[in-house]
Amino acid sequence: MLQVGITGGIGSGKSTICKIFELLNISVYNADIEARKILQEDNAIKSRIKEIFGNKILNQNFEIDRTKLAAIVFSNNEKLDQLNAIIHPAIQKKYLLWLQNKTFAPYVLKEAAILFESGSYKNLDFIITVIAPLELRIQRVIDRDKITKSNVMQRIAQQITDEEKIKLSQFIILNNNEELIIPQVLKIHKYLTEPGLCSSKK
Repeated sequence: MLQVGITGGIGSGKSTICKIFELLNISVYNADIEARKILQEDNAIKSRIKEIFGNKILNQNFEIDRTKLAAIVFSNNEKLDQLNAIIHPAIQKKYLLWLQNKTFAPYVLKEAAILFESGSYKNLDFIITVIAPLELRIQRVIDRDKITKSNVMQRIAQQITDEEKIKLSQFIILNNNEELIIPQVLKIHKYLTEPGLCSSKK
């Protein structure tokens, strides 16, 4: 079984692309969703984050407010690194457990916004990067998250550039509302399900 990463800058539309792969019966592990679950459910990690970031990140129920936490880490590289160092080992642990039930699949997808930044791409067989024009990405995030352009730009600044992602990727999907995305996905899917590909990567 091949392990394939799929990533892209914020607003690139990688989750939309993943839904197409799911229609092809390919399982997708969404690292960003798992990170949210960990923030909600893992008491040990929640305690560590509260110790580092203090009460200013808590809501009225004394739970971690993701919006408040994001405002801090996306404006401070050191704080972002601290947060990632806490959460990413837990995400990887859950991913490896998830993989155990996918033994007979031709390949699986690991979707993550910071696949390269976290270093987890090094353990994968192939990488797909989804790209889109910057202004389109900004507008998508504004519409989705109801935040300002300034907030979006802060988040974009914390991610490596599309050019850097492309250099480290084997496949590129252009999601610009003009190019057809389904043929792009089908071409990659066909390649990844070629007989003998999995064994050739071992």
